[in-house]
Amino acid sequence: MTFGQAIAEARKSKQLSQKQLAAMILKDDGTAISPQYLNDIERDRRNPPGEYLITQLAKLLEVPEEYLYFLAHQIPPKYLKIAPSSPKQVQEAFEAFARSYSRKRGSKEE
Repeated sequence: MTFGQAIAEARKSKQLSQKQLAAMILKDDGTAISPQYLNDIERDRRNPPGEYLITQLAKLLEVPEEYLYFLAHQIPPKYLKIAPSSPKQVQEAFEAFARSYSRKRGSKEE
């Protein structure tokens, strides 16, 4: 599943139109995003948005932020604040995540 597909699926499960959801998502300047921009995101014609919009999408669509960041190929900001002590520690953390993720996928706990 792509970032855009996840947004579209979550929006539809909430029975919201693109126009309705777009009106609820505010840019840094306080104005709403356009329905066309949301359409482009959902159709993967744009890169996933930044932290400010991902946070709002996650909250409004009741989807874990971590999931959206994963699909966006980004690390959630709250995890960026954890300072690793070495490159090896970062490598080990990603390997542990990969092992855990693989086990869960294998047992159909998605």
